[in-house]
Amino acid sequence: MSAAPVVSFRKAALAFDGRVLWRDLDLDVAAGEFVAVLGPNGSGKTTFLRAVLGLQPLSAGTLAVLGRPPRRGDRRIGYVPQQRLLDESTPVRGVDLVGFGVSGGRFGLPLPSRGDRARVASLVEAVGAEAFAGRSAALLSGGEQQRLRVGQAIADDPPLLLCDEPLISLDLANQAVVSGLLDRHRRERDAAVLMVTHDVNPVLPMVDRVVYLVDGRFRIGPPREVLTSEVLSDLYRTHVDVIRVHDRIVVVGAGSGHEEHEHVGRGRG
Repeated sequence: MSAAPVVSFRKAALAFDGRVLWRDLDLDVAAGEFVAVLGPNGSGKTTFLRAVLGLQPLSAGTLAVLGRPPRRGDRRIGYVPQQRLLDESTPVRGVDLVGFGVSGGRFGLPLPSRGDRARVASLVEAVGAEAFAGRSAALLSGGEQQRLRVGQAIADDPPLLLCDEPLISLDLANQAVVSGLLDRHRRERDAAVLMVTHDVNPVLPMVDRVVYLVDGRFRIGPPREVLTSEVLSDLYRTHVDVIRVHDRIVVVGAGSGHEEHEHVGRGRG
């Protein structure tokens, strides 16, 4: 018997202000699977994650997360947000960002136990942050902060990681580091990963399937089957070019009706 899916949508729909973001969505995400959620701005990518987090109820259909309805604050879910710089007045060290994941976000209370301190130290080491974790978090680079947020997200060894544009504004080197950390947790813990991204470039070699959302429609499948001119032209209802250059894929919107965009990454053949 196959294991139960980590995330399961059935005939799911979500509408905002009378506009349907997506409907009739059937999707099972298995343990150890890496799924990228793609699409133009306003297509419902972040709302997709909010539904899994229990922050946004569906308009129709059902959703199960780790065998039960989604609920806020589920510590079986690790969450990596977009890279955002902290205010310089924030009195938090880099190591404290990781500590929030171990303590459940209790700020200042209680004092961490010896076990908590050991767990934080192991997480800091796991994400390669020993050299800068003791510094003020606000003074760290975007890539350094994101490494620590990954450490925070994996503190409870979650079987599900949700990532909302975690690589945005990072340079290519830091994109590779953060992507690798997420992929390593996925492989070592057999965890599922759902990542919203506008650019599949850094994670394409890791991705098993994509969910591509456009104007209430979607397509689900391996990248080589979805990221094609035929499929994306059908979704956008206008011509879209998909070009392979050596080991890269470039998707360029041509014509009116949607913003031009591209996904560049290593192909899988």
